[in-house]
Amino acid sequence: MVRLEHTEQLGPYTYRWDGGCFPLGRDSLELGEFCTLKPGQAVLDLGCGAGLLLLLCARREPALSLAGVELDPHAAALARENLAQNRLAGEILPCDLRAMSPRRVDLVISNPPWYPEGTGAEGGPGRMAGCTLPELCQAAAGVLGHKGRFALVYRAEGLTDLLTELRQAGLEPKRLKLCSHAPDKPPYAVLVEAVKGGRPGLAVLPDTLS
Repeated sequence: MVRLEHTEQLGPYTYRWDGGCFPLGRDSLELGEFCTLKPGQAVLDLGCGAGLLLLLCARREPALSLAGVELDPHAAALARENLAQNRLAGEILPCDLRAMSPRRVDLVISNPPWYPEGTGAEGGPGRMAGCTLPELCQAAAGVLGHKGRFALVYRAEGLTDLLTELRQAGLEPKRLKLCSHAPDKPPYAVLVEAVKGGRPGLAVLPDTLS
């Protein structure tokens, strides 16, 4: 049993994490509400940390097949514990997302590090260490079937790079929402959902204030 320091109630589920994991943030909560979910989908979180996004998805749609990839063994252990204590079936793969075993899913989700490793702002050790934005997009595309979806949250100033890398990976951006703290403040994050093999055409949704 891993010692836990923080607890948050997410509807019927309890999320627990400690100081060794990336903390619960508004960006993950927004992504959990933004991604498109349907009953019976197989969902994979790339860089799942302690399993927050998996719990958020299960809160919205209980009939999902859940899986996560996490490089940090400590965070991966917490993710397994969070699933088990909430009586949710799921698989946590303790590996580099660039070396995943072959699988096929309907939806990939991710809240990746927003800043390069070594800047002090990337979320600490183990946060998908060494993985670049192009590699993340390619990893998502590699496990999605035709018309599968990839939803993620990213820093707003990196939007151009994000849309470019998604298209390079064969993932067509289809839905976009900006997140701001107040109407007179610039966006701090952007939510994007892309479809593998999708046709061009981007829906820009009303901004979220949080």
